[in-house]
Amino acid sequence: MGSRNYLSTLEAIGETPMVDLPSLRPKEGASISVKWEGANPTGSLKDRMALAIVKAARKRGDIEPGDPVVEFTGGSTGTSLAFVCAVLGHPFHVVTADCVADEKIASMRALGAQVNLVETPDGTAHDGLFDDLREEALRVRDQTGAYFTNQFENHDQLDGYEAFGNEILNQRHDVDEFVMIVGTGGCAMGTARALRGADANVRISVVEPAESPVLTEGTTGEHSVQGTAIVGSPPLVDDDAYDRVYTIPNEDGIKCVREIAQEEGILVGTSTGMNVTAAKQIAANRDPDATVVTVACDTGLKYLSGGLYEGLEESTFCLC
Repeated sequence: MGSRNYLSTLEAIGETPMVDLPSLRPKEGASISVKWEGANPTGSLKDRMALAIVKAARKRGDIEPGDPVVEFTGGSTGTSLAFVCAVLGHPFHVVTADCVADEKIASMRALGAQVNLVETPDGTAHDGLFDDLREEALRVRDQTGAYFTNQFENHDQLDGYEAFGNEILNQRHDVDEFVMIVGTGGCAMGTARALRGADANVRISVVEPAESPVLTEGTTGEHSVQGTAIVGSPPLVDDDAYDRVYTIPNEDGIKCVREIAQEEGILVGTSTGMNVTAAKQIAANRDPDATVVTVACDTGLKYLSGGLYEGLEESTFCLC
């Protein structure tokens, strides 16, 4: 992160630190580094996506000054869009579910978002929730004329994540493998574009929950990794852009979250635990002089009320 003065909080997005994880490095294996995205203004990688999407829409004229914006989300994307829209003067409508963590909903409201809560059976996720939320977002769009950012299909985010990849290259010139969990797929694909543009030999690996192996088996299932919601064939994911998929059980990701906190002093969420679990597997099978890079997607302060650091209780809400 730079030490200069910023003319806008939007300028504070990016240039996040690269942090080595020496205590989690496998014996005689490669080193592991994470890009610490909790240093962004809302504490999330999704700030990059939100800014890229809204800026591109404004540049094309899809959004005029003061026009409303709408998205459906499980929290981090909603908070990031609420932040960007607040700074740029766009009313933001967010559609989410009543099973989302209270602090996530509160943060969106605090940033000025109008929150439409979709009720779920007994306050828990269910099959079809993704479709219910999307339908409500489309209803808001049709009723208000809001611009639907459509995060799961919006290619504008790739530009924001390509810039993210270039930051990695500026910080680590010796990246041998990059690994990233797939939510919308935007981060993995945009970063791969930058890394492979610089070195065609860089390996790109992606991660999915073992409980919902969409990429490897074409089936979905309930899982507890907030920020990950692969439904059907992810429109942004190019099979030719990655080399391997790692399927990581939820429980392994959760255990790794606690390792990262207690051994490296970084509070993260389950998506980061999944990333680092896969990175450890990769590092164990690479030479000691190799470098594996992954992403600490957001701050674990967003997850303190959900039992992530207390027990193995898991919610099943998984939307980005």
